[in-house]
Amino acid sequence: MNGMSQGLVWYVSYGSNMHRDRLACYLQGGRPPGAFVTYPGARNSAPPLAEMGIELPGSIYFAGSSTVWGGGGMAFYDHHVPGPTPAKAYLITAQQFADVADQEMNRPPSSDNPLETLACELPVGSAHSVGPGGYETLLVLDRADSIPMVTFTAPHGSDAVTHTIPGEPYLTMLRLGVEEVISVSTVGSVSTLNSVAATPRPAAAQV
Repeated sequence: MNGMSQGLVWYVSYGSNMHRDRLACYLQGGRPPGAFVTYPGARNSAPPLAEMGIELPGSIYFAGSSTVWGGGGMAFYDHHVPGPTPAKAYLITAQQFADVADQEMNRPPSSDNPLETLACELPVGSAHSVGPGGYETLLVLDRADSIPMVTFTAPHGSDAVTHTIPGEPYLTMLRLGVEEVISVSTVGSVSTLNSVAATPRPAAAQV
């Protein structure tokens, strides 16, 4: 894999994108079942090169009101609140990662997104905000085979906002995603990111 590492990242999803068909709407375009938004897709529509189920050391919380799912809270990751949290890592290009982030912020993919470069350049442990939005703070979680493991979340922690209950369509995506995480989590642990065997609870706190 070392010869392929240039420009690749492990995108670590802790929310609805754990469900591969939901992520496919960000890469190839389309509307997920139960959603109110149709996505244009990424500039590179290729599917992930690999995926693996992992466990994050922090927790997710639900906040805000989703326009995609008709209301209800959205999942965000707080690295400082003990977890664990089930997640799925997808091996995609840094450009695809930036395009997913753009669409999470209801923007069309653009070459102007600095996440494409930052995801490959920042050291492990970095947190870098490229804007004030809910999914505009890059976290560099770890490396696997020299490839960065990255995600995006809100610029603040879970204690800075009011928690909200997610809607049922969103919860359905989360449940499907966690089922997939369990099915692909035979991969060995990566540093503090371990194999997962958990399911999310529909509450605005930890998974």
